[in-house]
Formats: sequence, structure tokens, C-alpha cells
Amino acid sequence: MKVEPVRPSTISVIIRSANPIFILLAMGLPIGVLIYALNFGSLTSLNFVHIMTGALWTGIDLFMGFVLGPVLGGMEPRDRAGVFKRLVPKMTFLMPALATVTIMSGIELAERLRIASLANLSASLANPWILSAVVIAGILTVQGFGLLLPNEIRVFRQLLAETPDIGKISRLGMMNAKLGGVQGILQLAVIFVMANLRF
Repeated sequence: MKVEPVRPSTISVIIRSANPIFILLAMGLPIGVLIYALNFGSLTSLNFVHIMTGALWTGIDLFMGFVLGPVLGGMEPRDRAGVFKRLVPKMTFLMPALATVTIMSGIELAERLRIASLANLSASLANPWILSAVVIAGILTVQGFGLLLPNEIRVFRQLLAETPDIGKISRLGMMNAKLGGVQGILQLAVIFVMANLRF
């Protein structure tokens, strides 16, 4: 009787492909500085964390949508799949960490600056700028955790299959690149809203 070899889980393969040191830095650094800023840092340090993680999140999304997306669109599906095989594992850990830290630090900043309050959310939402920020942040969150992250897992599962569907990998990867561009535009919109909230 032939014993089938045990295949490693998708998560363990993603971790190995992303490189555990990269994961530690990509997730640990933003989360670590957020924890420091929330517990020991000044308002300035919290603002720095919010701006830096937001800038990285926005910049990477704009790069994905408007630079990498068109480059990948001009490649052969097999070559495109090779790029996604290296890119997806790293993005699976980096982008959720940046998004989460940006949103959490932004909520805390709004509380500390008395721009908005979770305790008095209905009064805060009466301000059209705050309502706009909440709606945009909600769309970004749903898109990121509901579409982009699951697509990245689907791409990686295809890459691990015995006979990967190169067409599906290309389609899902290009969908994520385009969604990254949409996220970048929405993030620029939220930056515009934040500028109007502060001044």
C-alpha cells in the first residue's frame, strides 16, 4: 500500500515563502510601535505612527495599481504567476498589518484630539467629514480583508497545487493589483478628509 506524503498546510508554506524574518519585521515593527505609542508615547509619536503606516499603505497600493499592475498586464500569464508566487506571501502579512495599525492609530488620535469619540459616535457622525472618513475606512476594510486577503490566499493555493491554474492565478493577481489601485485612490480621499478635519 502506497502512503501519500503529508502536504504542508497552506499557512505554513506561505510563512516559509514569505520568510519568517520578513514577517516578524513587517508585522512586528508596525504593531510594536503602535503598542509603544499607545502606552508610553506622546501624541506626536502616535501621530507619527499613523502618518508613516498610512503613507506606506497608500504608497504600496498606488504602486501596485498604477505601476506594477500595468507592468504585469503586459507579461505572459506564466511569467505573471512567477511574480505573484514571490509577491503574494509577503503582501499577505505586510498589508493587513499596515492597514490595521493605520486605522487603530487613527481612531486613537481622533479620540485624543477630541475630533471624534467612539463613546459619542452618533454626535461624531453628524460631522460630514467624520462620516466620510468612517465610510471610506469601512470600504477600505471590507475591500482589504474581504477581497484582497482572500484573493491572495486563493492565488497561493493555486501556486501550491500539483497543476496550478495559471489563468486563475493571473486573473486573481491582476484583480488584486487593480483593487490595490482603488484602495490607493480611496486612501488619497481619506487623506483629503483628514486634512479638512484638522484645519
